[in-house]
Amino acid sequence: MSKIVDARGLSCPQPVMITLDEISKINKGQLVILVDTDTSKENVTRAAKTLGWQVSDIQPEGVGYRITITKE
Repeated sequence: MSKIVDARGLSCPQPVMITLDEISKINKGQLVILVDTDTSKENVTRAAKTLGWQVSDIQPEGVGYRITITKE
């Protein structure tokens, strides 16, 4: 089961900060991050990759995106 981080409606850098906080809590596994801007999508995926997480999926959802990141 993956944890869902809802960062919709937040402006940068808040979506990145929330994502990094969740990453630090679980260290590995799967996270789904919901964002509503292209900027947040780019910044969240860049931050996750920097920490060794893989972006396994990005899907449009409503007015934003559903980003799935994983780490084994």
